[in-house]
Amino acid sequence: MEQSDLMVRRIKEGTVIDHIDEGKGLQVLNALRIDGKDGSLITIALNVPSGKFKKKDIIKVENKFLKDDDTNKIAVIAPTATINMIKGYKLVEKRRVSLPNEIDRIFRCSNPDCITNSTEHIESVMDVIDKQGRVLKCRYCARVLDVNKLKYN
Repeated sequence: MEQSDLMVRRIKEGTVIDHIDEGKGLQVLNALRIDGKDGSLITIALNVPSGKFKKKDIIKVENKFLKDDDTNKIAVIAPTATINMIKGYKLVEKRRVSLPNEIDRIFRCSNPDCITNSTEHIESVMDVIDKQGRVLKCRYCARVLDVNKLKYN
């Protein structure tokens, strides 16, 4: 059996999200609300062999450059991810994701009685109380939240 390397086309302008924890690529796309409806070319590679982590997911999105909010979302879902900004086929910026001390407006509190889930239109604010374990706490109702069960705003 002949072994071949996976060939994924380079992008001219846009973002490559690399080293996503295996199987989390689709969750990252969902959190970033990237669905291809704007016509941008999106390449998704799931469970790609990786020397560092055995397997990883990779996402390439042409003509999209991530903002800080986007990076924060990725840090919660895939803390080992790296963000590569590409311009003119060249890497112009590489950054690692890292959890901030607080995350605003990205996730909804899982407590149905929390004021952020009422008709008051109050945006959620999550305090990061354990960066390694990715544990968040709602600033309004003090509920400790499981990152894997959070819903995106």
